[in-house]
Amino acid sequence: MTGNSSRNDFSDSSKPGDSSDEAAAKAPKRLWKNLRFVRLFMAYALATFGDWFDTLAVQVMVAYRWGADPLIIALIPVFMAVPGILFGSVAGALADRLHKVKIMLLCDGITVALTVGILLAPSPAWLLPLLALRAMMSVFHVPAQQALTRQIVTEEQLFQASSLNGFVNQCAKIAGPLLGAVVLAFFSPQICILINAFARLLSGAFLWPLRRFSEKKEVGVADEQDDEQNQKGTATFFTQWQQGWKYLRRNRTVRNTIVFGCLGLMSILMIEYQFATLFREIKPGNESMLGWLGSSVGAGAVLIILLLNRLPRIGYGWGLGGGYFLIGAGIASLGLIGPDTSTAWVIVVGLCTGLGNGMFMVTMNYLLQKETSPDYVGRVFGIQNSLFSVVLVAAPLTGGAIIRFAGPSSTFQMIGLATLAIGLGGMILQRMLWNVGRTCTSTDKASAVS
Repeated sequence: MTGNSSRNDFSDSSKPGDSSDEAAAKAPKRLWKNLRFVRLFMAYALATFGDWFDTLAVQVMVAYRWGADPLIIALIPVFMAVPGILFGSVAGALADRLHKVKIMLLCDGITVALTVGILLAPSPAWLLPLLALRAMMSVFHVPAQQALTRQIVTEEQLFQASSLNGFVNQCAKIAGPLLGAVVLAFFSPQICILINAFARLLSGAFLWPLRRFSEKKEVGVADEQDDEQNQKGTATFFTQWQQGWKYLRRNRTVRNTIVFGCLGLMSILMIEYQFATLFREIKPGNESMLGWLGSSVGAGAVLIILLLNRLPRIGYGWGLGGGYFLIGAGIASLGLIGPDTSTAWVIVVGLCTGLGNGMFMVTMNYLLQKETSPDYVGRVFGIQNSLFSVVLVAAPLTGGAIIRFAGPSSTFQMIGLATLAIGLGGMILQRMLWNVGRTCTSTDKASAVS
């Protein structure tokens, strides 16, 4: 694909008729001077923060206010994962077919309405479907946001934009539930839910000026036949959906990345919900240990993302394989802790795990954006969302069964070593998997089609 594409048209004063060369000439050199990215970034930050802010409030409302059965509580993450399985690839195809900003605006508006519905839900029978529908809006929102980012930032800004999005995601996971808990201490769960609705309203307000953004197609060499059909208007939605899967089969770098991500994610999610089980057995009187671990994991992720945001490049194999290597080392180390293990050691292990998590996440998002033809970014991220959602449902159940059979410590050691081995394999086989020497560098020309 060409480097002088219409996605380099950033200036709000530019007209839809500007040529790609003229648009590139107008592109700001610094990311924060790209007003379109700033608006998109603020909208994404508010939407992501809102998604995490009322997580604890919903659990408190179900467990304490309604006294729901534990099975009902366990169904909450399942109901929230199912839309990704069913509609992830569909959402990606729509993001590539329709106007991305309008998709995001519609999702924000519907999310506000559904959040108010959650606030008024009289019982779990109403709550669970509403949570599933709200999760479905995020399924459609994310591919559109990723595809739009690919269009409105330059190649030189893409790695920094990816790391900033990862930074916001990690901060939201930490700060959202924490601030939600603070508000919950003084107010009711309903106030937290209202704040989420307000955050989505603000997200839509930041996106509103971008509603007339003119999206232009960019054709990759291997995609000329598909895109010629799209431009003639003869491609149906189902055809474009099929083209997304065909593109994934053709693009070895992107395909290997998603498969590699699924393998490592499967290992991680087997024990992600079992930290409480581990600490309950080893340190039954020290509930704060779980909080220290969670905080240190988040801090490690934020630190590495801030560092990556200042670096010009990171190798695909080192970022993806190295990330899983650090995560696996952290998980295996947790399996070795005993009743006399100090809190300081748990914090160190958490930092190691967080460093790996942040390194992998930034590298993967950047690779998928850079190595994917712009016309297929939405579909690729949608397919990734579908596959990851399947893992999200299957892995915790598998991990729980293994823990019941082998015990928490042994399971953490086995899964940690398996994740470490996956990461080590990624570093050793990086030339085969990702055609490395390619790197996450802002100065490389994109080669989206392998």
